[in-house]
Amino acid sequence: MGMQNNNRELVIMVGATGALGETVARRLVASGLHVIAVGRREEELKKLVASSEHMSYCIADIGDDSAIEIIKSVLDQHQKTVRMVVHAAGVPVAGGVLEANPLALSQAINIKAGGMLRLHRAVDAYLVRGSRLVAVGGHYGFEPTAYAATAGVANAGLTNLMRQFSWALGERGITAHLVAPGPADTERLRNVANARAAQRGISVEEVFDELKEESAIHAFTTPDQVAWGICLLLAPEADAMAGSSLMLDSGRRRGLP
Repeated sequence: MGMQNNNRELVIMVGATGALGETVARRLVASGLHVIAVGRREEELKKLVASSEHMSYCIADIGDDSAIEIIKSVLDQHQKTVRMVVHAAGVPVAGGVLEANPLALSQAINIKAGGMLRLHRAVDAYLVRGSRLVAVGGHYGFEPTAYAATAGVANAGLTNLMRQFSWALGERGITAHLVAPGPADTERLRNVANARAAQRGISVEEVFDELKEESAIHAFTTPDQVAWGICLLLAPEADAMAGSSLMLDSGRRRGLP
């Protein structure tokens, strides 16, 4: 919907209507690209694309295989190179590992890893040398906790998947990247903090203070910082980062490498 006749290369993006995703989408437009936002809720998508002639949308559920043909059909209308794919879908907050519903874990993996597979299959014919596949994972995929089961398990699997894409597509000059932000002060983080606070019997404000203390600079990662990191991958020099994970965790990771 809202297809514009311009010469910009395309970005296919899942999660563009979220607090983080909207910032990323706008920065990609400012970088000279046309963003096609993929999502289930037309009202939210319409609101997003109304602000720019260089955005359009596609209604599809990335958690279902039907999304592959729907996205393909939109790309067939555009007939343009896909410069970047950004998979920034969030997963439901299901609490800690001791209380999370097992089905919630499988749903999270379907959205994160399954969704990335579906995106690639939808766009593959429009990828060229220098195209980027970018998945937004997260800090909890590298640093397991007892309170963020779905984010930890799904993002760990997504990290492995992006390495597999790197090897599968590398000969074509197409690179795959994982961007792993630390906690950002968004509604989503507040949901995680609520679960952690309930588990431990403390206030949400205390949880937020603790989360900041986990950062070497005592800060959350901002959506603008994540957008900067993703746009950094548009540079030709980013070929050197093929298959790597870009840690945007504000100094939270302690392990090596």
